[in-house]
Amino acid sequence: MPSKLPQHPEKRRESYLIIPSDYEINRSPALSLTATEVARIAELARLELSPDEASLMLAQLNSVLGLIESLQAVDTSGVEPMTHAGEPSLRLRPDQVTESDRRADYQQGAPATDHGLYLVPKVIE
Repeated sequence: MPSKLPQHPEKRRESYLIIPSDYEINRSPALSLTATEVARIAELARLELSPDEASLMLAQLNSVLGLIESLQAVDTSGVEPMTHAGEPSLRLRPDQVTESDRRADYQQGAPATDHGLYLVPKVIE
């Protein structure tokens, strides 16, 4: 007898958020969430939060938004965008052919070829 699949994913109770210990938790940033928004986020994430967990989550999310806001306040007008944290050095070589054309040698063992292409039997009708 096959088992029935659930209609929706089960709610998870665990949640993890790492915030630097020296960052102020009770900060009220201009970018901030409300308790209603945290409840909606928890519902979308299929998390079942108690009122105490929801208030802690609200404080933690608002502190993350405050950290983002403080990063956005930094003047980066004179900083050139980077793709990597360090400067990668690419080794370039001259664009030259270094091997001879051995296609004919490789195709000698093939059952069928045509103009340098391998021919295979049709498998889909």
